[in-house]
Amino acid sequence: MVEKKSFEPVVYFHPGVTLEEKLQEMGMGAKEFALRTNKPEKTIFAVINGTSSVTPDMAIAFESVTLIPAHMWLISQQRYDEYISRKKRDKRLSSAGDWVKGFPYVEMARQGWVEQQKTVLERAKQLLSFFMVSSENAWERLYLDQGLKLCFNISLKKSRNPHALSAWLRRGEIQAEEMEVGEYSDRKLRELLPAMRKIMAEAPEEFPAALQQLCAEVGLKLIYTPCLQNAPVNGCARWVRGRPCIQLSGRTKKYESFWFTFFHEVGHILLHGKKDIFLEDLEYEGLQ
Repeated sequence: MVEKKSFEPVVYFHPGVTLEEKLQEMGMGAKEFALRTNKPEKTIFAVINGTSSVTPDMAIAFESVTLIPAHMWLISQQRYDEYISRKKRDKRLSSAGDWVKGFPYVEMARQGWVEQQKTVLERAKQLLSFFMVSSENAWERLYLDQGLKLCFNISLKKSRNPHALSAWLRRGEIQAEEMEVGEYSDRKLRELLPAMRKIMAEAPEEFPAALQQLCAEVGLKLIYTPCLQNAPVNGCARWVRGRPCIQLSGRTKKYESFWFTFFHEVGHILLHGKKDIFLEDLEYEGLQ
């Protein structure tokens, strides 16, 4: 998933700048303007100095005197506030180098999961969009501080490389959300097991796609996600947005290993609950 670029202005000025320019144009002082708008002088001076925001009540009062519509004052204030918030966010992210370095960013970019970026700030922005979190602290709360237990019975805090592992898991979520399958049925999945074993025995050239199609017919999402170097996991079984999902990495590139992992994950789907998540051949903090 690559983030779509949105326009971010270089700078937005406080509406007090517009007010000061308008008063100069009108040949009116701040004290007279305060009198005409029935507002305290200190409030008007605070707006002009950029230390006070323009409220809806003030915007309507300003409209009567300046003939600038109230919504224009409010839009100006909103854009300025957003600009300031973004500057604060960017300043914080520019200092998040250690967090960013924890991820195999170059490898993720090569896979097309994020855009290739060079600066800490731009990489951090890409990672926030990829994980759908608002800050590095939100990522830590979700993946390390038991936050995942809201969805799954797992924490990545004790895994060897939680950053890379979380990226691999998140990529699987994205793939799962993009895949359309029918209603899931335990019974139908069990009935298809012989057909799956037949594919394993015959080993057709396009067996991954054929297996994926079989799974989709019974509402099981089978996803192939390339393994990241620092997340040596073979597979994962879990539920994503109400649908069972098996995520395979093909890490060992061995035919027998692929099928062992696949059927192992099928067993987890059939035998365990919707909040259980299983990561194969990887040390992590286990189920609670």
